[in-house]
Amino acid sequence: MKKRIMAVLMCMAMVLTMAGCGGGGQASSGKGLKIAIVSSPSGVDDGSFNQENYNGILSFIEAHPDSTVTPVQETTGDTAACIKAVSDIVADYDAIVCDGFQFAGIADIAKDNPDKKFILVDTYPSDADGNEIELDNVYAMQFKEQESGFLAGMAAAFTTSTGKVAVVNGIAYPSNVNYQYGFMSGVNYCNKHYGTTADIVELASYAGTDVTGANVGGNYVGSFADPANGKVIGDALIKEGCDVIFVAAGSSGNGVFTAVKESSEKDYVIGCDVDQYDDGANGSENVILTSGLKVMGINDKRVLETILDGTFKGGNNLLGADTDSTGYVSASGRCQLSSDAISKIDKAYQLIKEGKIVPAANFNGLTPDNFTGIDVE
Repeated sequence: MKKRIMAVLMCMAMVLTMAGCGGGGQASSGKGLKIAIVSSPSGVDDGSFNQENYNGILSFIEAHPDSTVTPVQETTGDTAACIKAVSDIVADYDAIVCDGFQFAGIADIAKDNPDKKFILVDTYPSDADGNEIELDNVYAMQFKEQESGFLAGMAAAFTTSTGKVAVVNGIAYPSNVNYQYGFMSGVNYCNKHYGTTADIVELASYAGTDVTGANVGGNYVGSFADPANGKVIGDALIKEGCDVIFVAAGSSGNGVFTAVKESSEKDYVIGCDVDQYDDGANGSENVILTSGLKVMGINDKRVLETILDGTFKGGNNLLGADTDSTGYVSASGRCQLSSDAISKIDKAYQLIKEGKIVPAANFNGLTPDNFTGIDVE
């Protein structure tokens, strides 16, 4: 009888041990994640949006060497092609990171593969009719790009010596229009409260059309992977007298960088998404004034950690200054802003965190001339 009791107890101990190894997720079993990152149309070496997400995954893998990542580039930017790119690989990976607005339609793939986890960056999943939905196996993140754009606009207004500034964007997806409207809001805020007189230059031939068909103005390349046309727009803006240009255009922005580097004047670029100071090197000088930040990589890593430890929770999340997911570069040696400008921008950033300044965005009902906090000083 005692032998039977001991045998039962030993069996129970084994069951509990096995449950402890498997019930909490893959981390406790020591198994890594097989990850894919799908980007379109530029790849993970674009120096901006896609690379920021890729670096977040690499940081995760550094902490978990058993995990792997495979970059998958869909080069056309076509929505249907983007969805097919995900469908083609879904069976081969534990987690798939999808970069960009054009991947919103992965909802059906996610539904058909409930055991797979998806991280959707810059958009929320939508159904066949385009309606936003939430799914248990999709962590979707959007960002308040207008907040970082606002800080970039302030930086431009404080720095320009010609009184002319501009923003160059890729395609008028909501995230890009958010950057544009935020930038314009920041310039207008400085003009009203700090006596700056910066004009925002928009080239009519490069005006953007957003996803509703509305003309949003601005300076749009029409692609995130066309540096040649980016340079054309950069040259045109410099010819118009712009000496500070905020660039939110993926690898198309590399052309604007080239235009500024080749300029005979002292012109600046404001980087986007990531700290682009290293990309601004121009001989013994640097053309980067500062960079507007959208902190995606850290959030990618955070979500991957939850997949690994079994605490993953799907949902649609709007991230901003209140979670340090937006911002700008002010570190010494990584920007060229004056200490006075940094002090004033930091003050505005705190007001954004507190909700006292809400810059205009593509669909928040505000405009760059009339946004929440335009009267806050």
